[in-house]
Amino acid sequence: MSAAQFAAIFTEKGKVAKMVDNAEKKLLADAGHRIRETRVAQGLSLEQLARLTGISAPALSVIENGKRDPRLTTLNRIADALRVPLAALIADSSCAVERSAPSPSEGYDLGDYQ
Repeated sequence: MSAAQFAAIFTEKGKVAKMVDNAEKKLLADAGHRIRETRVAQGLSLEQLARLTGISAPALSVIENGKRDPRLTTLNRIADALRVPLAALIADSSCAVERSAPSPSEGYDLGDYQ
């Protein structure tokens, strides 16, 4: 992305916020779907998972529906109760290939921001 394109995004009122908002909604919905999918695959009801986690069934339902942004500690309690790694609940499935760190020559160009 060129500096001009980057600037255009930030000058167009609300565009960045909307892009972030949509990405966050998708992230929450995807994580909620994975939680529900894992819970159902293990034959657990919401009430059973609630007892295992100490999180109310209505709160778990809202998380599973992607309507609440749970804290990391909440997600960890859910993962522990489901006996799955935390990453299994929050992993971005669109990133099938593990990301590698960029080499120093491929780093960020922060020249315009210094």
